[in-house]
Amino acid sequence: VEKEIMDLFAKHPVIAGLEHVNPAEIEKLLFTSATELEFWVKTPREDAPLEALSSSQVMQEQYWQRTRGNVRTALEQTIQTLELYGLEPEMGHKECGGVKGQIDAAGHMTHVMEQLEVDWKFSSGVQTADNELLARIIVKEIFRMNGLEVSFQAKPIPGVAGSGEHTHVGIAAKMKNGKIVNLFSPKDMHEDFLSAIGYGALMGLLKNYEVTNPFISCTIDSLNRLKPGFEAPVCIVTSLGLSPDNPSRNRTILAGLIRDLDNDKATRIEMRSPNPYTNTYIAIAAFYLSCLDGIKACVESGKDLKALEKEISKKAGEEGFYLDTDRQYRTEEDVFEDFSAEERSKLFGEPPATVWENLCAFEKYPEKVAVLTQGNILKKEYIDSFMQGALIRWKTELLTRLIPENYQAVIDMKRLHNQETCTDCDLAMWRKIQNLRAKLAKDSFEEKSIFTAIRRAVAEGDYDTVSKLKVEMGATMEELKTLYHDYKQNIID
Repeated sequence: VEKEIMDLFAKHPVIAGLEHVNPAEIEKLLFTSATELEFWVKTPREDAPLEALSSSQVMQEQYWQRTRGNVRTALEQTIQTLELYGLEPEMGHKECGGVKGQIDAAGHMTHVMEQLEVDWKFSSGVQTADNELLARIIVKEIFRMNGLEVSFQAKPIPGVAGSGEHTHVGIAAKMKNGKIVNLFSPKDMHEDFLSAIGYGALMGLLKNYEVTNPFISCTIDSLNRLKPGFEAPVCIVTSLGLSPDNPSRNRTILAGLIRDLDNDKATRIEMRSPNPYTNTYIAIAAFYLSCLDGIKACVESGKDLKALEKEISKKAGEEGFYLDTDRQYRTEEDVFEDFSAEERSKLFGEPPATVWENLCAFEKYPEKVAVLTQGNILKKEYIDSFMQGALIRWKTELLTRLIPENYQAVIDMKRLHNQETCTDCDLAMWRKIQNLRAKLAKDSFEEKSIFTAIRRAVAEGDYDTVSKLKVEMGATMEELKTLYHDYKQNIID
């Protein structure tokens, strides 16, 4: 990427928004990356009620509250240890999920269930990925020393906020005089959002995201997080801000533009889709290769910054010089509140519902795969190998974990009403529950259950059918759990 950008400077000495940069004075390029680590912490063998977690989140009772007891101790020790290892931690705080803990008779915290975040200083790509692995180990071991369990799952608790690992990318130039110039920032931060290189990087990330997404979200857990309503990115869209003087605060988009009007070195792009188990090495490589594709298109177009802003702000159906005609790539509105599901799919693309749908992007968009394989960095063999590994994990998790867990949940849903005291409401709900239980788990000669149908489709290698049945199984399980909850609430004897 450095070689390609330096070649662009040689070919185009004056790049829009970077007129103040003399290419002959550039010593080298700096690629700055950073991750934010979110995770859940809880007391061993204790689980908070889902209703309490959900209501606490809706009322934002835990967001940025102070930590207490052994959670605070563990968080402080984590920050201190990260400092000792040279990661230069910047903050540790509560995130949006959780409930208030309790104190037992001995003064110890019990019923802990809360979401935390730890951040540290940016670094180069490989070092950023190394730091991420080290930080996870440190967090887990120190919280364990304090009698607490930690989960880095993307969606450990259904219906409650999941854990992301927002990944930031930027490109700067180190000049021969030692000065650092952010190549994403325009000469006038109050006049324009980005330079041509900044616009190109953002457009490249968005245009090619379909083939980057499989690397980011390649497990059932990761896709469980990417659901509407939890500030998790579902749509391929960005937000720039209402004006260059009014930076974006939109938390519902995929690629966030981070700007500080008083510090042009802070300009960067925040990819909000990764989770703590995303392979950060591959993610950063894919992000920068996607950026390069857009950078080359924007710089070589020769367009000024207003024309580039118009390109990324175009409406669906408008033809652009780089971005897809049938898509919209920018909104300053809330993606979930201001658009229906149908509008989101039409404007921003249909998000993959399963791991298989996500992996199919490699076959569906060969021209975008070519962007990732440019320069022989992410080789075709690597992509094929990654796809096979993800497919094996998906099948294995479906057959040996998800279906058995769902089967046990179905079995545990027993009849609770008494024939003498039950109401017509109890009987009606129980009949619906029985029908859903049978649909999921009970075979007949004429019709096989969803569980059996998935097993057969996996054995036959019919992954399109497996994918559709997996979606149906998820929807049916949700319906069944909701109905059984309502049924239990009506039992008073």
